[in-house]
Amino acid sequence: MNRYLLLISLLLGACSQLPPAIQDPPLYNLSYNEAIKNIASLKNAPVRWGGIIVEVENEQDFSLLQVLSYPLSSDGRPLTEQPHQGRFLIKSAEFLDPAVYVKNTEITVAGTLIGDLKRNIGNRIMYLPLLSATAIHLWPAYVYDGYYDNFGYYYSPYYGAYPYFWGGYYWGNNYPRYPNRRFR
Repeated sequence: MNRYLLLISLLLGACSQLPPAIQDPPLYNLSYNEAIKNIASLKNAPVRWGGIIVEVENEQDFSLLQVLSYPLSSDGRPLTEQPHQGRFLIKSAEFLDPAVYVKNTEITVAGTLIGDLKRNIGNRIMYLPLLSATAIHLWPAYVYDGYYDNFGYYYSPYYGAYPYFWGGYYWGNNYPRYPNRRFR
């Protein structure tokens, strides 16, 4: 029995799509609020932070991402339903395409705190923490479309409950699908 549990846990662990640096926080995970109080003494500290992309700036030799910081869940995804903590910058030696790193996309980064950088936000000058990225993960957008239960019903937030196999056709994604029939 223990062999099967070990095999299942190894298989499930292999299915993880997160980079190891994102999946596993540093031994002492420095929070945004701790870092903002004393950035100078915490240089080169490993961090795992995340939030929502605000802006992408591409320079000749590096790219900067400005991120609105949120606390992270245990798997590293930003908890955007909680209040934001502030802003930080991610510095990457790679080119970060603004078409991929789109504004309002959830992101998690693992790296080291290398200091702060002066930025103009509106009419205010702020000093934002600057991270050197070792791993960056963009989270796919999560859209709740409902779920199926074990009794043959589909529950949708828009239409309520209805059977998904009923009258010779499958009902899902808000339209009927007829099995084994072709439409022209």
